[in-house]
Amino acid sequence: MFTLSEIEALTKDFSDARNVLVERVQNLNDEIEAAKRRLLPGIKKAVAAVSQKRSFLHSAVEDSADLFVKPRTVVFHGIKVGFQKGKGAIEWDDDAQVVKLIRKHFPDQFDTLVKTTEKPVKGALENLSVQELKWLGVSVSETGDQVVIKATDSSVDKLVKALLKAEEAETVGEEKC
Repeated sequence: MFTLSEIEALTKDFSDARNVLVERVQNLNDEIEAAKRRLLPGIKKAVAAVSQKRSFLHSAVEDSADLFVKPRTVVFHGIKVGFQKGKGAIEWDDDAQVVKLIRKHFPDQFDTLVKTTEKPVKGALENLSVQELKWLGVSVSETGDQVVIKATDSSVDKLVKALLKAEEAETVGEEKC
């Protein structure tokens, strides 16, 4: 059994160790914020430059579709450019109506195509043909060729993609004003 003064001493040791940890974490956060303030303007300029050059490249590829027949894509300087088949997007107006039509046209696939909440399963519906989707009242869009501009070797692709997406959203927001 410990005495109250021994517990107080152990508490002081714990408190001192905790204060060192809090101070070091605060120092880390301060340095991170200082680095952000110092480096973020340059990063934003680079994001704007990449966004602009990507736009020019997109237009050039789009205007030169005849260069991308076979092969449909090529890699230059670690960037894949050309055309690829669009993944397409499917959408519908009324969940209940699509569920009803799935039950009518595809009763054997009902459990796969519909969640038990009776909402169409988009991923499963994407496996149906365009004609089958039309029977269900589902419209299909963006299935034509789409321009590809994709780095093949970057370890920071996700960060760059997020920054470019934020830049594009900011640009679109400014255009609407």
